[in-house]
Amino acid sequence: MRLMPEEIVLGSGSSFRFGMRLLPAGRRQAIIAIYAFCRAVDDIVDGPLPHASKIAGVDAWQRELELAARGAARTPVGQDLTRAIVRFDLPLEEFALVIDGMRMDLSGMVAPDRATFDAYIRRVAGAVGILSMHVFGAWRGETSRRFALSLARALQMTNILRDVEEDAALGRLYLPADLLDDTGVPHDPVRVPGAPGLPEVRARLATEARAAFTEARREIPNHSRLRLSPALLMMGPYDRLLRRIEADPSRAPAHRGGIGKACDGIRCMVRPGRA
Repeated sequence: MRLMPEEIVLGSGSSFRFGMRLLPAGRRQAIIAIYAFCRAVDDIVDGPLPHASKIAGVDAWQRELELAARGAARTPVGQDLTRAIVRFDLPLEEFALVIDGMRMDLSGMVAPDRATFDAYIRRVAGAVGILSMHVFGAWRGETSRRFALSLARALQMTNILRDVEEDAALGRLYLPADLLDDTGVPHDPVRVPGAPGLPEVRARLATEARAAFTEARREIPNHSRLRLSPALLMMGPYDRLLRRIEADPSRAPAHRGGIGKACDGIRCMVRPGRA
C-alpha cells in the first residue's frame, strides 16, 4: 500500500493515461489518485494471494478509504484521495461502490444473472465514471450521470468481451447467464473458451455495448467538449475495439499499440462518432 499513485498508474499500461495528460495539474493529480485506488484494490483481487489474504487486503483499503474521508489517510494514495475529495466534493458513496464491486469479484463472478451483472458494472465502472466527471469539471447533473453510466457500461462490456478467455483462466465468467443459456454455452469457465455458441454470445453482448455507446453520445452535446475531452480520448480506442469484436466475434481481437489508441482517441475528441 506504500506505492505512490503515479507509480501505480504508470505500471498499469492503461489507455486511461492518455486522458489524464490533458488535465491541469490539480485535476490530473485527483484522477490519478482515483485510478491508483481502483488499480491497487483490483490488483489484490486479481493477484496470487490466498483468498483470505485478498479479503484482508480489500478490508484494509476500505479502512484507508474511511480514513481518507476523515483526512487521516496513512498511504500516499489515501492522502491524495483526501485532497481530491475535498477539492472536488467527490461523492463518497461512489468509492464505497467500487469496494463493493471488488467484493463481488472475491465472492465469485460466474455467469451472473442480469441484476447481478448490472450491479457489478455500476460498481466497478459506473462509480469511476461519475467520480471522473466531477474531477474533469464536466459535471452537469442528470445529463452527466447518464453520460457517465452509459459510457462506463459500454467500456466495461467491451472489456468483458475482450477478456473472456483471460477471465476464464481466473475462474471467472462475466457473460450474463441468459445469453449463455440461449446459446447453449455452459456456465463453467473452463468450458467456455472454444464453446460453439460463444461467438453468438459475444455478438449479442456487443450489440448491447454498442447501444450503450450510442446512449453516451446523445449526452455529449450537453457538455463542454473541452471538459469532456479526457473521457472522449478514452472512448475512441474502446469504440474501435468494439468494432473489431463486432467484425469477428469468434475470438478476442489482437492487441492494438499505444499510438493507434491515441489516434483513435483524438479522432473521437474531434468528432465523437465512430473512431
